[in-house]
Amino acid sequence: MLRKQSKKETAGASTAQAMAASGRRISVSDMLRKYGLVFAILIMVVVLSSISGTFFTSTNIINVLRQISINGILALGMTFVILTSGIDLSVGSLVAVSGVVCGSIVFNNPDAIWLGFLGGVLVCGLFGAITGFMIMKFRIPGFIATLAMMTIARGFALVYSDGRPYVLTSEKFKLFGQGYVGIIPVPVVILIIVVLLTLSLLYYTKFGRYVYAIGGNPNAARASGINVGLTTMIVYTLNGLLAGLAGVILASRINSGQPAIGVSYEMDAIAAVVIGGTSLSGGIGKISGTILGFLIIGIINNGLNLLNVSSYYQQIVKGLIIAGAVILDTTSKRRA
Repeated sequence: MLRKQSKKETAGASTAQAMAASGRRISVSDMLRKYGLVFAILIMVVVLSSISGTFFTSTNIINVLRQISINGILALGMTFVILTSGIDLSVGSLVAVSGVVCGSIVFNNPDAIWLGFLGGVLVCGLFGAITGFMIMKFRIPGFIATLAMMTIARGFALVYSDGRPYVLTSEKFKLFGQGYVGIIPVPVVILIIVVLLTLSLLYYTKFGRYVYAIGGNPNAARASGINVGLTTMIVYTLNGLLAGLAGVILASRINSGQPAIGVSYEMDAIAAVVIGGTSLSGGIGKISGTILGFLIIGIINNGLNLLNVSSYYQQIVKGLIIAGAVILDTTSKRRA
């Protein structure tokens, strides 16, 4: 004969079922948290492909990859800065500095493409080092230091070029922004190289561990023997170098070194990093998240352009995305 279950057994079974259901819910939420950006990209691709017949074509895909290369390089540098709980508002102006310095060299000597390349990158690295030094020496908040550098760098670009662009006709110089390696655009190849370098630097070196430690708790990092000031200075120098690299690629792509270029580029870079899950409070974030972040920004920009959406509305969309990402970051910290 079958015996009736006792109240205790019934309660135990109900508890087990509740725990199993809870486990299922947790696994689904974990999956969404880990792969939500991937799902978002897939959904955007499907929707835009159904709306626009030209979106999912090889020509447009290559165009999207070429477009995201600039913001991708800027976002990778910005990731290091934000991981230390800092911010860099000067990268857009540094893109202009790189363009005019590199442009002036190539304009006067069309064969000196590597000298122009190094000139644009290293000058921006110097600007980044100066910013980092101000933060290290005088304990100026990163927001204020980079706001000042944003204005200084823009003024430098205008003074250096006398407010006029350098028109570049060197066929060799076009390689950086318009060339191909097989079927892959050179800017995309450079972006892949930068991704690999930043991944290695952040995950497999002491410097990368120091960056996370400083963002998590600078006082504890300092107490454990980490030179917080020097590490911060290196971070901003690295960000300046990558901004210079982006500026060279952009100058090559548009055949011109323009002192007025790069306005609001820092916003797209910050948006990509924040969307990718890097906390504005520092200490939390991954390069893989930043990659997904600038892919999302690139797809949104391309999709809105294909749909002939006004650039004014595009700015609103980007602002809403940044606000949403920050709100999500803040609420997740409160729950934790």
